[in-house]
Amino acid sequence: MLDRSEVGKRGYLNEDYRLFHLRDSRALKLEYHYHEFDKLVLQLSGKVTYHIEGKSYPLQPMDILLVSRNLIHLPVIGSEQIYERMVLWINREFLSRFSSEETDLAACFSLIARREFHLFRPRGENRERYRSLMEQIEAASGSGDFGAGLLADTLVLQLMIALNRDILASPAEAAAYRFDPKMEEITHFIRDHLEETLSIEQLARTFFLSRYYLMHRFKEVYGCTVHQYIRQKRLQRAAEEIRRGVPVLKAAEEAGFGDYSVFLRAFRAVYGRSPREWR
Repeated sequence: MLDRSEVGKRGYLNEDYRLFHLRDSRALKLEYHYHEFDKLVLQLSGKVTYHIEGKSYPLQPMDILLVSRNLIHLPVIGSEQIYERMVLWINREFLSRFSSEETDLAACFSLIARREFHLFRPRGENRERYRSLMEQIEAASGSGDFGAGLLADTLVLQLMIALNRDILASPAEAAAYRFDPKMEEITHFIRDHLEETLSIEQLARTFFLSRYYLMHRFKEVYGCTVHQYIRQKRLQRAAEEIRRGVPVLKAAEEAGFGDYSVFLRAFRAVYGRSPREWR
């Protein structure tokens, strides 16, 4: 069991995208966290299981994991061999600039969010194609040659076009992940009722569970308490509404914060600034 008491926002992306090529020769101990940007992880080697919103994905070489913004996740990494991966952080606004009504470059992230299945396992020649594209982005991003930045942009767009084509045509592989159906049902209920009063007692009654079992099993699966999960999802919903231009007070109320001062303190603690400054 992973004992994580908090869920935090990790990493900041002020540019359109950023690529990391990482190698670790020892087990890493990370915390459950989330990002305000989308993330692609290309697994190259090592033993790692990614936990995303209650689902567990044991990764194989050349697997691609899609982690949409605001999803709570954690990689659990073994020490048996070098853990190597390429990670691409992508700003959703960058994808929007090059999208059209017929071609939404963020469609793959929207689809995996609806499916609640975050793994793509390329087959055949596609296994090396994605690695090649990532390596070309890495080379262009680190180059000082004429047009290197523009070349990197076009390569990221090529990657996203290929990924969208493949994922939109591919079904989810049920054997590629593990999850607890009851806990997933509970999180669906939470996300659908954020504007209402939510308590451990109410959830336990609704799903015919003991309070003790619900609290301990939820933390075992999600790495945080039920209260922390509810608070985080409410903050994320409020932040999304504020980003869309909804007045701060209305966004807080619609996300389930009955006390505005509580919302302000929680928002500052997570985002590092007031809602108006953040917007």
